[in-house]
Amino acid sequence: MRLLVVEDEPDLLVLMGRALERGGFVVDIASDLAQAAEFLAVAHYDLLILDLNLPDGDGLSLLRQLRARGSQLPVLVLTARDAVEDRVTGLDTGADDYLVKPFHIPELIARIRALLRRPDAALGITLSLGNLVLDTTSRQVSVNAAAVAMSVREVALLELLMRRQGAVVPRDLLEQGLYSFEAELGSNAMEVLVHRVRRKLTDAAATTCIHTVRGVGYLLAEVA
Repeated sequence: MRLLVVEDEPDLLVLMGRALERGGFVVDIASDLAQAAEFLAVAHYDLLILDLNLPDGDGLSLLRQLRARGSQLPVLVLTARDAVEDRVTGLDTGADDYLVKPFHIPELIARIRALLRRPDAALGITLSLGNLVLDTTSRQVSVNAAAVAMSVREVALLELLMRRQGAVVPRDLLEQGLYSFEAELGSNAMEVLVHRVRRKLTDAAATTCIHTVRGVGYLLAEVA
């Protein structure tokens, strides 16, 4: 799952970025509204974390633009504006949640997960195919009810494939969901990642396999 964080406080960004990445999220960071608009134009995000007091304007202006275009992107406003009137304005403008600074990181993570558990969102369901199971909330993978140890990125790849099981997932779509703009992506990074996940599934005796469709992408399906 890929998140966009629009925030201009460097220390807070470092703290948030580390915590979110440990939680299994891919994170892009925009320090102002202009950069946020650029990111939103070229990438798909599962959730937007939006500060309001930004160098080039009020974050609510971006929120209004999103909702005017009909975007259903979940938005969590994260701001120092703590008056009741500010909260009401933020929620009425289209925010799905409103968290006041200072805040505790565990609460932020909990609110993100709560938003992503809503109907048609990214969390809160268990994905399965054959004897392979992935809990999208706990990020735990199991085969025949036995846990399979995987890295954060390996679980993310598996989730993307399981959500589209039986269909070929284009390579560029996988890369967009797995790597932020700042990630240094080697030419064979995807192949190496797929190989690791494929090997772990095989070692665990999974009845599923990742197939390579040359020149297109990858397909997760049950072994015939």
